[in-house]
Amino acid sequence: MADTLTLDAARPAQSVLAVAHVLGLVLVIFSMTMLVPIAVALWHGGPTLHAYLKAGGMTLGAGAVLWLVTLQSRRELQVRDGFLLVTLVWALLPAFAGLPLMFFLQGLSFTDAYFECMSGLTTTGATVLSGLDQLPPSINIWRGFLQWIGGMGVIVLAVAILPLLGVGGRQIFRAETPGPMKDTKLTPRITETAKGLWLVYSLITVACILSLWAAGMSLLNALVHSFGTMSLGGFSTHDASYGFFDSPLIEAVTTLFMLVAGMNFATHFLALRRRSLEPYRFDSEARWFLIIVLGCCGGLALFLWLKGIYPDYLTALRFATFNTVSIATTTGFTNTDFNQWPIFAPMVMLLLCCIASCAGSTGGGIKMVRFQLLFLQGLREMVKLLHPQAQVPVKLGGQVVPNQIVFAVLAFMTLWGASVTVMTLLLLASGLDFVTAFSAVIACITNTGPGLDKVGPATTFAVLTDFQTWVCAMAMLVGRLELFTVFVIFTSAFWRK
Repeated sequence: MADTLTLDAARPAQSVLAVAHVLGLVLVIFSMTMLVPIAVALWHGGPTLHAYLKAGGMTLGAGAVLWLVTLQSRRELQVRDGFLLVTLVWALLPAFAGLPLMFFLQGLSFTDAYFECMSGLTTTGATVLSGLDQLPPSINIWRGFLQWIGGMGVIVLAVAILPLLGVGGRQIFRAETPGPMKDTKLTPRITETAKGLWLVYSLITVACILSLWAAGMSLLNALVHSFGTMSLGGFSTHDASYGFFDSPLIEAVTTLFMLVAGMNFATHFLALRRRSLEPYRFDSEARWFLIIVLGCCGGLALFLWLKGIYPDYLTALRFATFNTVSIATTTGFTNTDFNQWPIFAPMVMLLLCCIASCAGSTGGGIKMVRFQLLFLQGLREMVKLLHPQAQVPVKLGGQVVPNQIVFAVLAFMTLWGASVTVMTLLLLASGLDFVTAFSAVIACITNTGPGLDKVGPATTFAVLTDFQTWVCAMAMLVGRLELFTVFVIFTSAFWRK
């Protein structure tokens, strides 16, 4: 009996060591991403090179040591290992990603550096930095590049590489991929799926860079803003964001690519592989996404025009469309301070960022497919009130959705609502007013970026205290990993045999 208890107690430790071994590999891989800003620093010159070399060496060294000391624990990951690894990776990488910022930007605290890089990797776009126009190109490239690799997921990228090192990837991929239908396979092999998604992601990013460059941006601005557009992140090289360019053409190009990035990349992948637009026609989630978002653009433009905010409908349509699409897709770019609009308009936009992005996109929030399922479940319950004996299945895209998925969505919504409530109360208890606290939590847990009032689009999150900053950083983490991935590791069942 004692031997059995000893073995059961040893299993969690063995799992942690196995996860730590893979975590070391991920850190080694992540250290290679710093070659991008190093190359930019070498090209442009300036004082940032030492900061990146030092940070890259520390990240590489930490990863290599962790990998070597856990070498004997190397084994195939189990399902629970995937959840632990994903949470640890997303919690730890911002600490290493923030090292160059701390080394170069004098006075930047660890809390603010962690927040900035958590915002980047989770594609939130909330920032504590000001004076972006004066930052060295390598800093802005690094901030944008963090969003780009975070967009599809560092773990998904690692899934395409780790099998070559003898580490399986399906459990990691399933834990990281957003959306309620994680078991859908695009290709027979998980590595091929990851590579296919990254190929599509990269191709559309290149198209976005070239389009913004042709529309009038400099190459540096086109790179950073394309990274932010395709990841639906929202980091800019200018404090005024898109207001700096004041270009309807640049805004139109960005709006188009934000809509593309807001749709399921699996649909883009299938359309590319089949060389057909048929996958879009059968994607009901994409239809709901486009109809709701574009409908709100037109409606809010009419509202702003009638309220006298803009002199004519076309001007109102320009500003309403860009900002509504940006917030709805959880990107966070702005071309005006919508905090000054009548409160109805920004509240509608905050509501959209909670539901609009499609599952399988780089956006955050509840996801449109969950909203669809909740809506259809509500209709089913009303029918059953009238006809208690009727069998009324929930159908999505012509397919019957199993009740277990509907129940999982209901559980997710309960946990999501509870998380928003608890974190809002924490910010209120720390001294923030309600509008700032609530909008900050929504902006962070949906990975959107700008909120309202003190954290609106014309300000930064630097106004928050360290405690408030950490609450918002944790909101970004649980929002990016869709709650369950993080919270499951705090249950007793997770650590039992």
